[in-house]
Amino acid sequence: MIFYNQPKEEVLKALHTTAEGGLTAAQVETLTQQYGPNKLKEKKKKGNIERFFDQFKDVMILILIAAAAVSFVIACVERNPREFFEPLLILLIVILNAVMGVLQESKAEKALDALKSMSALHARVLRDGKEEVIDASLLVPGDIIHLEAGDFIPADARLIHSVSLKSEESALTGESVPSEKDAASEIAENAPLGDRSNMVFSGCSITYGTATAVVTATGMDTEMGKIANLLDSENETQTPLQKKLAQLGKYLGIVALAACAVIFVVGILNHIPVMEIFMTSVSLAVSAIPEGLPAIVTIVLSIGVQRMVKRNALIRRLPAVETLGGASVICSDKTGTLTQNRMTLVKAYTDGAGNLEDISTTNTEEVKRLLAYSTLCCDGSVRFEGGEEKHIGDPTETAIVLAAHKNGLPKDDLEKQYPRLAELPFDSDRKLMSTINRIDGKNIVIVKGAFDVMATRCIAGDLETAKIMTEKMSENALRVLAVGYKEIDTLPAIPTSEELENGLNFMGLVGMIDPPRPEAKEAVSVCRKAGIKPVMITGDHVVTASAIAKELGILEKGDHAITGAELDAMTDAELDEAVASISVYARVSPENKIRIVKAWQRRGQVVSMTGDGVNDAPALKAADIGCAMGITGTDVAKGAADMTLTDDNFATIVEAVREGRGIYANIKKVVGFLLGTNIGEVITVFIAMLLWHKTPLLSMQLLWINLVTDSMPAIALGMEAVEKDVMDKAPKPKEEGIFANGLGIRVFLQGVMFAILTLIGFKVGEAATGVLEGGQTLAFMVLALCQVVQAYNMRSEHSLFTIGIFSNSKLNGAALISTALVAMVLFTPLSGIFGLITLPAYLYLLGLGLILIPFVVMEVSKAIRLIGHRRNAV
Repeated sequence: MIFYNQPKEEVLKALHTTAEGGLTAAQVETLTQQYGPNKLKEKKKKGNIERFFDQFKDVMILILIAAAAVSFVIACVERNPREFFEPLLILLIVILNAVMGVLQESKAEKALDALKSMSALHARVLRDGKEEVIDASLLVPGDIIHLEAGDFIPADARLIHSVSLKSEESALTGESVPSEKDAASEIAENAPLGDRSNMVFSGCSITYGTATAVVTATGMDTEMGKIANLLDSENETQTPLQKKLAQLGKYLGIVALAACAVIFVVGILNHIPVMEIFMTSVSLAVSAIPEGLPAIVTIVLSIGVQRMVKRNALIRRLPAVETLGGASVICSDKTGTLTQNRMTLVKAYTDGAGNLEDISTTNTEEVKRLLAYSTLCCDGSVRFEGGEEKHIGDPTETAIVLAAHKNGLPKDDLEKQYPRLAELPFDSDRKLMSTINRIDGKNIVIVKGAFDVMATRCIAGDLETAKIMTEKMSENALRVLAVGYKEIDTLPAIPTSEELENGLNFMGLVGMIDPPRPEAKEAVSVCRKAGIKPVMITGDHVVTASAIAKELGILEKGDHAITGAELDAMTDAELDEAVASISVYARVSPENKIRIVKAWQRRGQVVSMTGDGVNDAPALKAADIGCAMGITGTDVAKGAADMTLTDDNFATIVEAVREGRGIYANIKKVVGFLLGTNIGEVITVFIAMLLWHKTPLLSMQLLWINLVTDSMPAIALGMEAVEKDVMDKAPKPKEEGIFANGLGIRVFLQGVMFAILTLIGFKVGEAATGVLEGGQTLAFMVLALCQVVQAYNMRSEHSLFTIGIFSNSKLNGAALISTALVAMVLFTPLSGIFGLITLPAYLYLLGLGLILIPFVVMEVSKAIRLIGHRRNAV
């Protein structure tokens, strides 16, 4: 059936559904089995076997495997058991490394999949006569769905009822201007996609108006599904930090290869067997190149994202985690984010009255009439279930509806008595909402909105007194809405703002309070301590906004509060100069938000911006960190944002910044640990070959160290708890690299320290035992366990005695396993296979002393501030 050129009654009939009740549970079950989930086919994911073989695509690993194979063949020909075991062991270690790589990648992918599922779309659907919100993937053809401005359209659907509906369809049609939609449109059978105005399509969004529609196609049967193969361009993207580390890995690889080439040449010149020195050189290259670093960073980022979810911050894109740590300005909406979004109507003023009237259960007839008209112009509702109030919709509207209910004016009764004939939905540009209701046999237009907007549209009423009352309520931090009305003779075919929202009679004002969140004041204080500038952005009156901003500590001495109109009057140069001193922006438009973001960015700041409406999407995209509201936010806003606040709370943004700083710090720790230890391995072998023409570590020993120390301790280090003083430091500058503040130099010096300790062990072991294997055994023990100790050293810039040496249980477990694996090679019959020998007890004690030196050196460095801290100037 071609749904767009059939009457809606025929469409509903063909889909075996009704507009009043929707599908039944039994129908949904049958249709789900028939059509499957409402999802586009995803790219086929790599299986574990494919991932396993991907681990061997690295050229150096392939060379190592080839060398091991040649060595194995030679051993078989010569029938030398010692030579026979070495290549087999190398192959085993390489395979174990590959298995570790697969496990790391699988863990990272599962974390990212969980992230996708948490940010899945939802749909408002009517089933069995009840409206519910479900995962959009559960929709089936025949479902009745409700759509409003800001919603993503979850499936192709035929409109049943629509009010001033517009849909953004550029993803399908390429048309940049939103398409007007009308459920009553009659469409020709051969109409192109862009002209099917009684249809809405999956993957597009509603930019204006409201609608009820019946789902006609889901998943791959939708118009978007038909071109899904053309859209299948989703590549695995790396975060900026991962790209930098991958590039760094290449540079280190070149250095390591050059060093290994020198080692190989020196070995040949000094008559070391070709296969032995070749295997050692290649093994060193494999061990020294941190090819797993980007994967480990992904795991650390993903673990951090999971931690943030528990704190009500849902990260949509991994790069946002990196950016969060550098946030230096947080621009936040007031209502619901800094305040509790629990609006309570407390004051009312009717035109001609001398004073404000407190809202009660027995208000005057004039106020009751004002409340009745206000309620008729609301989409929000209040339900009473089991003695509890359930507010549905915008809190501003539900506050009005509840006040009317308490005065004996339930919304349902009012709407039955005075039915709504037409409406103009609210939008943030007009700052108005209008309805046409049939009241006492007349067509009455009711308009509600901000007083300063309403005042220019009213032609009757005492607006001067109303202005005074508005300011009086605003000074007491009340949010004020004005209500106006007029009578019209005929119902317009297409309601417009110009026709309905002008020539009004001013009726009165309602004032409501939205108290600040208790935790917001503390969060603002944490911001200032952390060098972050908090900025309030609101559509409220400037006096109201300023009163709450002062109470929260956002508006301090020397700070300014301006309106959107004042902002519009400023040039970009003037705004750039003044932006640092402006803490409150009132009566702003979505376009104003973009200017504020750009002004801060031109000053080199990292800006976080909150938003919830359709028109906020450009500002959310422009910000370094776009934060959408999870409760009041639209799908479009959430889609444009980097992060969604599931509790719409300002304190959650600050907590997310704290977690972001902690995650970035942990990544620096992991990078420092891996590079420092790898540099130590290269220097150890390089110096030994140059000075003594001997290899201090065999190929299989190097690979075992790499297996034992590179993976488990590094990941455990990345799970370190966020340090208590992380919010006492200033934000990192926007262009600051990961090796800033001396980290690069410290990493190199630590690598040198490991090399010196290992070389001491090598020479002492060789001298004490009289054989090369004795030196290699002590060198192996020192280098391997030094790296385990270093994992603890890298946990914090503070002394381990301050934070608790063993307070990271994950690292304790990893260190225990790593130590056990080293001990297994040192003290079991495996030692012979690895080319190790049993040492005198005093040499093991000496090795233990050498292993603990990095701990002592790092603790002293922290104590004398060689490892410093970035602090605020305040």
